[in-house]
Amino acid sequence: MTQQHSTVLIIGGGAAGVSVANNMRRQNKTIDITLIEPAETHYYQPGFTIVGGGAYTLKQTMRKEADLIHPSVTWIKDYADTFQPEDNTVTLRSGDVVGYDYLVVCPGLQLDWGKIQGLKETIGKNQVCSNYSPETVEYTWECIQNMQSGIALFTQPPMPIKCAGAPQKIMYLAADRFRKKGILDKFTIEFLNAGPALFGVPFFAKALSKVVADYGITTSFNHNLVGIDGDAKMATFEVSDSNGNKERVTKAFDMIHVTPPQSAPDFIKQSPLANAAGWVDVNDKSLQHSKYPNIFSLGDVAATSNAKTAAAVRKQVPVVVDNILGLIDSKPVAEGYDGYGSCPLTTSLNTVMLAEFSYGGKVTPSFPCLDPRTSRPIWWWGKTTGFPWLYWHLMIKGYRIDIPHLESYAKKFVSEP
Repeated sequence: MTQQHSTVLIIGGGAAGVSVANNMRRQNKTIDITLIEPAETHYYQPGFTIVGGGAYTLKQTMRKEADLIHPSVTWIKDYADTFQPEDNTVTLRSGDVVGYDYLVVCPGLQLDWGKIQGLKETIGKNQVCSNYSPETVEYTWECIQNMQSGIALFTQPPMPIKCAGAPQKIMYLAADRFRKKGILDKFTIEFLNAGPALFGVPFFAKALSKVVADYGITTSFNHNLVGIDGDAKMATFEVSDSNGNKERVTKAFDMIHVTPPQSAPDFIKQSPLANAAGWVDVNDKSLQHSKYPNIFSLGDVAATSNAKTAAAVRKQVPVVVDNILGLIDSKPVAEGYDGYGSCPLTTSLNTVMLAEFSYGGKVTPSFPCLDPRTSRPIWWWGKTTGFPWLYWHLMIKGYRIDIPHLESYAKKFVSEP
């Protein structure tokens, strides 16, 4: 066992971890920073939707982790295993112990494939696909390409999940592919959501219902996928009614896109940092831990009610970095995060509805002259070109991108029918 120490220790080298490390380096040239991340490949996960839709390649979403981390940041290729916050240490899977003055916890979340009976055995074959993993996303495009007719199901599990719009984004891309091939009328497409509505923000849910109607898609709410038989092409759903009663129904499919249940990583759930639901327990505005003042968390693993998106991370990073640097200088912690998240909803192969919102479902667009409910080609360009460029060349490199987003921008649209 070896003992190391760092002023700032970061757990996780995804969008949040690398951005925090590089942003902190830009703010302070000398501070000692260590990042714990076992993976050598970094994925631009927002691109998985358009990989599955055939408009992007998996290779375009990939970079070498080593090329993203500032060379002055110490990178330890290992897994965090346990936390000892009273001692300001983290034990790694190798047995090494790393001490810290300040800890940033952002390992993302885990995909719980095993919570759906039979899914592990059939994912990636039998026309059972998912955009949620780099190991499975290319098979989604293969399924969509090969289908000429039949029943196509798209599922969404209980919240929270990464990018709540993603389960239906791929459905619209598939439907538009079928339409462009002149075979849309040969399909029965159904969206089965464990939740009670098409989207969590009613302002956008109403607009999306028109997209659903245009493609002739059927929606079934309070339908939670609990089992799948790939060979028989049958899916089992647990259906809840308004009184809390539950029953199981089975549906046949020719293709099914599955969004797996998601939760905090097991090593986080089992740690003293977690709340009762397993997420890192933080103040949702300052992102400081509720019990340990020298610990912060952001990204998917944080117990905040915002949408779990890269856009949220972009707004969270400066809050975490500035608060840690402020604590070092004996300044008070600031509550600088308002819950902002953005979900570019791909409604066709050349249009996107740019949904932006903050805590409480407040609609907070960044472009005051554009009705955010309208699907536009400019946001398709953003989804496929602009946003990935901003991610790789600005956000991940530690530059700050602050485009104002205000509830007041949406007021003239909120009042309209």
